Amino acid sequence: MIRIPQVRVIDEEGNQLGVMPTPKALEMAQERGLDLVEVAPMAAPPVARFLDFGQYKYELTKREKEAKRRQRSVTFKEVRLSPKIGIGDFETKLHRAVEFLEDGDRIKVTVRFRGRELTHPELGRRMLERFADQVKEHGVIERPPILEGKSMFITLASTHKPKTDAPAAAPAAAPDVAAAPNPAAAPAATAPTPAPAPTPRPAAAPVEPTAGEPAVSGG
Repeated sequence: MIRIPQVRVIDEEGNQLGVMPTPKALEMAQERGLDLVEVAPMAAPPVARFLDFGQYKYELTKREKEAKRRQRSVTFKEVRLSPKIGIGDFETKLHRAVEFLEDGDRIKVTVRFRGRELTHPELGRRMLERFADQVKEHGVIERPPILEGKSMFITLASTHKPKTDAPAAAPAAAPDVAAAPNPAAAPAATAPTPAPAPTPRPAAAPVEPTAGEPAVSGG
């Protein structure tokens, strides 16, 4: 509910209508089949806009979800090999590593030794170097081959940006979409009506915004 006595009004097309009493602004919004939404409560006087509040709230939620997706943290994936891995399995591991790197993730490539295999660590080193060479277009070596216990590993950093950064430009258009006029409202205002003329729609009960939502008066 908008409690202040007057607001600076912007219509659904973005036009400035000036400062007016809040009840008058609410009446104008209702005549257009829209809501009066307080979009800048800290301004003097506060700024309110004619909006379809349901659509406006949907766009806000959509933008918040998109922002969370873009903020996805880079994860650390692991690819495991063995000194006696077959060519087919090696190619499969390479393909999987490329997928991780294309997603912007870092990967740890590990060769695990068993029994007497540990007496030939150079086999694991050569395998890791060959693996890194095969994916060099997608990742760079962060840490050279290191033998720890019965495992030798390297870490690779991606040369790609996370895929979730691609739709970053989409949220910029959201306010315009939310503020677009209700397609059904304009024809209803000009269409001829039979006598007697319909009575004006009563004002809807004010809606108390929850924390983080703009104040809105019914429409």
